[in-house]
Amino acid sequence: MQFEWLILADAAQIVGGKLFLLGGGWDVLTINGPFPLEQRFALAAAFRVPWHETNQPHQVELEIVDVDGGVLGRIEGNVEVGRPPGTLPGQDQRAQLAADVTLRLEKAGIYAIIGRIRGQEEARVTFRVVAGPR
Repeated sequence: MQFEWLILADAAQIVGGKLFLLGGGWDVLTINGPFPLEQRFALAAAFRVPWHETNQPHQVELEIVDVDGGVLGRIEGNVEVGRPPGTLPGQDQRAQLAADVTLRLEKAGIYAIIGRIRGQEEARVTFRVVAGPR
């Protein structure tokens, strides 16, 4: 199994196998208020699951860290995808997840979302938090 994408968004949800994003794909978050503060956003991830890895659980983790490696949040669980009727032999499957996150941000700086499968880092998305005009 591998990550297909890991996206930051203002809001995200999966309905009927489709990913719906609002304000997706950003990498700079401008804060127009004093620190520290709580900030809401969403994470969306997709996984490509090869035929021979379907019908079995895969441990996944999304970890949010600051530039010093401090862990600000973590989402973990198992992803398992089956073989729907009519699937051609050997056909990969896609599994998706969307999660709302609220982080306490102490300061402007660089942050990262680290995606792991079975404990191994497979994806990383960085974003900057900048102070805007007040």
